[in-house]
Amino acid sequence: MSKDSTPPPLMLSVSGARGLVGSTMTSNVASRFARAFGTEMMSVDDDTAPILVIGRDGRASGAELSDAAANALAEMGWEIVDVGVATTPTVGIMIRNLNAQGGIVITASHNPIEWNGIKCLDSNGLAPPPEIAGRIIKRFQEKEDENQETTRMGSIRFEETATRRHVDNVLDLVDVEMIRSAQLSVVLDSVNASGCVGGRMLLEDLGCTLDHLNGEQTGIFAHTPEPIEENLRDLSDRVRTSDRVACGFAQDPDADRLAIVDEKGHYIGEEYTLVIAALRHLQAHGPCPLVANLSTSRMIDDLASRFPGATVLRTEVGEANVVKGMRECHSPLGGEGNGGVIVRSIGWIRDSLAAMALTLELLAVEQRTLSSIVSDLPRYEMIKQKIDLSELGGREIIPVALQRLVDSHPSDRVNALDGVRIDLPEGWVHVRASNTEPILRVISEAATRELAEKLAREARSAAGIPEA
Repeated sequence: MSKDSTPPPLMLSVSGARGLVGSTMTSNVASRFARAFGTEMMSVDDDTAPILVIGRDGRASGAELSDAAANALAEMGWEIVDVGVATTPTVGIMIRNLNAQGGIVITASHNPIEWNGIKCLDSNGLAPPPEIAGRIIKRFQEKEDENQETTRMGSIRFEETATRRHVDNVLDLVDVEMIRSAQLSVVLDSVNASGCVGGRMLLEDLGCTLDHLNGEQTGIFAHTPEPIEENLRDLSDRVRTSDRVACGFAQDPDADRLAIVDEKGHYIGEEYTLVIAALRHLQAHGPCPLVANLSTSRMIDDLASRFPGATVLRTEVGEANVVKGMRECHSPLGGEGNGGVIVRSIGWIRDSLAAMALTLELLAVEQRTLSSIVSDLPRYEMIKQKIDLSELGGREIIPVALQRLVDSHPSDRVNALDGVRIDLPEGWVHVRASNTEPILRVISEAATRELAEKLAREARSAAGIPEA
């Protein structure tokens, strides 16, 4: 955001709501958004026991926002189960365990500490589909639930077993004894957020020797929380200078994403997380349909081609869209190139714990280094650019820019399902507005960095988007 620009607005999308704490994200906003969500969920099935689960990612601002949301929902008659600081997938698991109608996570995921947000989950523990998310947003914007009368008062109770239940579910996914026998050493960076307890519990249960960086749930991030290479220097250094470490893991604040560092301390990239998890699943269970979004690397397609009968379905960006695709094609595993892996048997939600377990099982069964395994996988270079919309004239410029891009490639393979993705023989480029930040994303991939940069530069030029 430039010095002269106004603060970004409250971001409303299929991912929920995100805003700047004290500005566009306040207790009042949390209360109103929770009421809109609660009204929508109550209207789904009035005969179901009115239970909602609520958790938060550990940010200092989270407790106040969580209390506001919980109190608003209790006043509507909901029975609230508060799991406190917990990962987003943990909340999803508790929803199913309790037969709840849904849940809320107070989180801004990878956004910096000054942000917070509200992520909604339905009765399956997944983000509501776009049509329901749209109705929640409409209720919130029109303030139609503020004066709604209720016939009963709900309650709020606290639940302390949520993380244990989550870890036990993940342990059922893998061969625990095989991983334990491998005696793997791991460095984990939990960024002092919700993944601290569950991450430690899982790795210790798997018999790993753990070096835990930023492993206290203080909610004070030790570095910029998005798990990308420039933010994980300490993790890479710790792995590189330690003896016989198998790999390094990095979680984001709500622990639904995982980035991986190999045994040499090299950041292998978030795009590899889904590929590694899919590789282990295909090895263990054979060919199946996989699902990934349009911004995810071609590596997943190349991997599927090694297992005849395996397929890849592409969806719009966003966890809810990936899950919708998984349900439609009965896929056991899917995800996104941001380090998000969704395993159907665990839950319809991205889960860093499941991704860690599958990675460690792959290491145990292969009995070789992570860098060796990665060297056998397809290799591409990807460019990810963020463009501040406030400096381009706001979201109003997006339709025009995207149409220019489409018009510039009349004979190429164009997918306009979510923004515009153009597939070319030498690579692909995807231009779309973010669901969670006031930015435009330009993502390109090719065999070399120079070619990926060229694809991004040409796309920006065609769309009329100036270079940074």
